[in-house]
Amino acid sequence: MEWQLASTDLGSVRRWLTDHGTIGGLVLEPRSTLQIVDTYLDTDDWRFHRAGFALRIRSESGKSEATLKSLHSASAEVADRRELTESLENPQSESIRQSIGPVGMRVHAVSGAHALLPLFEVHTSRQRFAVRHEDQAQQLGEIALDETVISRPHGEPRTSMQRVEVEALTEAHEPLQSLVDSLRSDCALEAAPDTKYSQGLKSVGLAPGPAPEFLPTAVDASMTMAEVARANLRRYLSAWHLHEPGARLGDNPEELHDLRLAGRRLDGILRQFRSSLSPSFLRIRPTLKKVLRALGDVRDLDVALSELETFGRGLPESDRDSLESLKKYLTSERVRARERMLTVLDSASAQKNLQKLTSLLPAPSAVSQQSLPESARNAVPDMIRRRYRKVRKGADALTPESSMEAYHAVRGQVKKLRYALEAVAVIYGKPAEDMLRALRRWQDKLGVQQDAAVASRRLQALACAPPKGIPSETLFLMGRIAEHYVRAAAQARKQYAKGYRKVRGRWKRLRNKFEGSTVSAAPTPAASSP
Repeated sequence: MEWQLASTDLGSVRRWLTDHGTIGGLVLEPRSTLQIVDTYLDTDDWRFHRAGFALRIRSESGKSEATLKSLHSASAEVADRRELTESLENPQSESIRQSIGPVGMRVHAVSGAHALLPLFEVHTSRQRFAVRHEDQAQQLGEIALDETVISRPHGEPRTSMQRVEVEALTEAHEPLQSLVDSLRSDCALEAAPDTKYSQGLKSVGLAPGPAPEFLPTAVDASMTMAEVARANLRRYLSAWHLHEPGARLGDNPEELHDLRLAGRRLDGILRQFRSSLSPSFLRIRPTLKKVLRALGDVRDLDVALSELETFGRGLPESDRDSLESLKKYLTSERVRARERMLTVLDSASAQKNLQKLTSLLPAPSAVSQQSLPESARNAVPDMIRRRYRKVRKGADALTPESSMEAYHAVRGQVKKLRYALEAVAVIYGKPAEDMLRALRRWQDKLGVQQDAAVASRRLQALACAPPKGIPSETLFLMGRIAEHYVRAAAQARKQYAKGYRKVRGRWKRLRNKFEGSTVSAAPTPAASSP
């Protein structure tokens, strides 16, 4: 946590600090002045910026370090951004790409095959003052008076600025807040309007590019099925590029979840509209499925760790420590799964096929096995009806005693129906949206059963062949967790029939909408000649 203050006269701030050797029980002690050179980097497609971080390599007194700093702060005046730092052998960008520390690991994951490019340099002369309590040796924080010049990499200076930064080095922020209030009042300082990173981008005329967006994505009944398919592929490929940097970074499980959803919908469109798309589109599916399996392996472990955290909060304090060995094991499994995921994402086949899909979207889509393009108005009702019949056939056969595999098969059919309907829902308005809402809720209930079954099987396998380092106390708790999953699955199964009834009710309204749109779209018979 740090306070960033803009100044037009560092000399007056320097005199104030010198005159107030002690203020409010805090001692201000001068330290040596540092000469710092920061180089900010990103990929050609701004992956780190889109993942919410700035990447910096700092050189100071013959030492080098790399830092990833979050771009987002909860307050304009107090920067409480996340920051990860590690030492480097040298200030070259290749040094961080070869590192396996907390920064290097993330840099390699996010950048993939993309090179790191220097954006700008920040040269700073930093005069420092240590802050501590009068009666304590521990340093509470540091005041830095920064005289900064920003330039292009190895280029002429573009902008200079003066900053006062107060950084907290402990969790005790209140004394520093009082000191900052006095500094602001007595030295006429204001909160800095932007960070050095954002100021540097402006100074050298750089604007971070957004995630690639593929347009148009609008769908209407006048379009052909091929046009509907391509519009949806553009939509979900845009979502893929939006969430890929965050998923690669690995710190926010929801980014991976959203990336996986985008990939599954891409695959769903390629499958559902395969008769309306050229073979070039369909050849992408095997690679996409391989990518989705790799994403799914990581997602399963994210869910397992989240559920373990939730389960642990309900345990007595004395039992929580027994979960640490299981948490450590699942975390190590997640690390390995992420390594496999990144290998698949960076593979030549995945990169080639994603690029292939991008290149196909703007081009006219060839229609296979058809003499005329099939209109969405005519074809969609039959497509959705076929999907619904498959759902109904499997769902009607289920009983409370049916196997988990049978329930999972129905869930798969529900998912396919949902993805198909999502692609065209805008054409049919509220009846389609109501149907989708019922499908989502029903699918969620079916998903609870499946997730519980997967988690229970994982725990049973671990209990049968415990990994090294898992003690008997943890094995006992694993049994309790497995019982928890069994109860959750049983409770979800009880709600299956209710979810199915709602889907059937919504289907009647959507079916009526289909019939109405078919009638309105039918050609008017020509009047007979007199």
